[in-house]
Amino acid sequence: MSSNRCTRPSKYNEIPHDGWRVPTSFDSITPQNWTELFVASTKLLSLKIHSVSVNLDRRQLMNDDIAKSVIDAQERMRPMRVVVELTERVGKVPFTNAELIPQIQQFTNRGMDFSLDDVDSGDNHYNNIKDLLPYADEIKFALQNFKQGLMSPNIRQELDTWLGITHQYNQRLVLEGIEDEVGDDIANEMGINIRQGYYYGKPHLLALGQDKSFA
Repeated sequence: MSSNRCTRPSKYNEIPHDGWRVPTSFDSITPQNWTELFVASTKLLSLKIHSVSVNLDRRQLMNDDIAKSVIDAQERMRPMRVVVELTERVGKVPFTNAELIPQIQQFTNRGMDFSLDDVDSGDNHYNNIKDLLPYADEIKFALQNFKQGLMSPNIRQELDTWLGITHQYNQRLVLEGIEDEVGDDIANEMGINIRQGYYYGKPHLLALGQDKSFA
């Protein structure tokens, strides 16, 4: 589930046949809409998987209603683990790392994992997130955010730097955007064991109870 990447229309009983829509403005996603979708999704997922990731930008992370719904979901769904991913999205309202850290600790103190999504992009460049690294369990690097792929020495050098950081903090490094065998082979050579991408399979829509139908 990914709150910053897709959302439902404002009226859940008007689901288009082709499923979800990317919102015209991410700021239009209200905490209430976010919470309703999150609760509906996690009810279905809790008995099927071991963990679920929820993507939050800084504005959403600092929203008390959203934070409460994430905490409530974790308590309700144990032993399944919630992974809170801080996205790279540049928000209109800036938050300092000093403001973010206590909110992050609310999640990690309750057994949730904290992930830094799409590093080296948007607001998640190293200088912006270095103070958050000690609190992170996971770092995600998205190849799709760069024109160059793993064939580029510059990208491989960036990845190698992040691999060293994850070793320093005992974190997982997740490489996103593997689309072919060449990328898979290079990731093997670099020792990056956790990968995502169309090469391994494509995502499918999750049907919720209020949905009428999906194409």
